[in-house]
Amino acid sequence: MPTDNTISQAEFSEMNQNTNQPTTDKGNMQKNLQMLFDIPVTVSAQLGQAQVKVSDLINLNTGSVIELNRLAGESVDLMVNGVVVGKGDVVVVNDNFGIRITEIICSEDRVKNLSS
Repeated sequence: MPTDNTISQAEFSEMNQNTNQPTTDKGNMQKNLQMLFDIPVTVSAQLGQAQVKVSDLINLNTGSVIELNRLAGESVDLMVNGVVVGKGDVVVVNDNFGIRITEIICSEDRVKNLSS
């Protein structure tokens, strides 16, 4: 096994004096943004919630009904990786369920919801 202890000088990108941010050209920014587009996320819809005791959960059978905390016809929550990002209405498209997005929650409100 070779024991070559080569030490190299660290290289840093130039700093922009006005913003104290590294200078980047549009090509690098586009490439970095393109990398984000390939990150998989889980998108889901939540119809509502219910708290159920384990004893009641065990007794559930086919045809049992669990009452959710939403009214019929109320919007469902659109979630990305478990975080509510919007609301929508349930629709049927080619025999599949879908969501028609009716509201996107602004990022400030999403941050507030995370802390509560």
